Amino acid sequence: MVRFLLQRLGMAVPTLLVVAVIVFAMIRLIPGDPVTLMLGDMADPSAVADLRRSLGLDQPIPVQFLYWLGNALSGDFGHSISTGQSVLPLIIDRFSVSASIVLVAVALASLVAVPAGMIAAWRQDSPLDLAVISGATLLLSIPTFWLGLLMLLLLGLKLQWLPVIGYVPFAEDPGAALLYMIMPVATLVLVETGVVIRMARASTIEVMRLEYITHARAKGLSEGAVLWRHAFRTAFAPTWTLIGLMLGNLLGGIAVVETVFTIPGLGRLLVDAIYARDYPVVQGCLLFIAGIYVVVNLIVDLLYPLFDPRVTA
Repeated sequence: MVRFLLQRLGMAVPTLLVVAVIVFAMIRLIPGDPVTLMLGDMADPSAVADLRRSLGLDQPIPVQFLYWLGNALSGDFGHSISTGQSVLPLIIDRFSVSASIVLVAVALASLVAVPAGMIAAWRQDSPLDLAVISGATLLLSIPTFWLGLLMLLLLGLKLQWLPVIGYVPFAEDPGAALLYMIMPVATLVLVETGVVIRMARASTIEVMRLEYITHARAKGLSEGAVLWRHAFRTAFAPTWTLIGLMLGNLLGGIAVVETVFTIPGLGRLLVDAIYARDYPVVQGCLLFIAGIYVVVNLIVDLLYPLFDPRVTA
């Protein structure tokens, strides 16, 4: 296990380095001058030169990259041009908001979709299978923002069951926080359920055709025992990989959902920083998101042998 972990960490380091190079290069290709944004168009040239020197922008590009990378490795992502806040605490604060929604949504979607996909595979080509697949396809076809707007219109404006916009931290008021989370979580659950159902069904159908499943049936085990005791772990392994990728994607920034429901999460922070050309925040968000992907995929790889006995760490 230790060797397996070291191998995965060894693969993660060059991945993050490549991402850092790409992020740095993309930011430098964006038109506009961060110093001019900070001081304004009418700033004194000497003040512009002093600030450029203090930020290291007067140095060659490779030197600027090494300076930025060294600061990032030490946890210093710089300060926001728009607000002057330190970037890393700002990212962590916004990420906690996104994580509270995403983790609940992915857990609920998995609890619903995995059994539904396995049962559909068990009853392959039956009316139940057709109904499950049709529902999953329908959910896959609905754009996230449109589903969110429908919920706002129906549950928020028409029925007035839930608050329409805003966010309340769980630490301030747990009851109000749950009310504000219902619609964003429900939107993500419905959208991601379709993906997981299809994967769970496909992997279960493949596993149910294996010889050891036939052997289990030949021993006289019930179909329920065959499905849950023998097929589940092996069938769940590919689905677990998909859930990990989905989790990393959503944790990296659910910008559409956060924009629709005005949630101050990481995705919303990145979008606002792009519009404001807040380069330190954009760089910090993109590097943080890449790190989230690497960490989530590492956890998925480490847990994979628990679900698929054919894989050894």
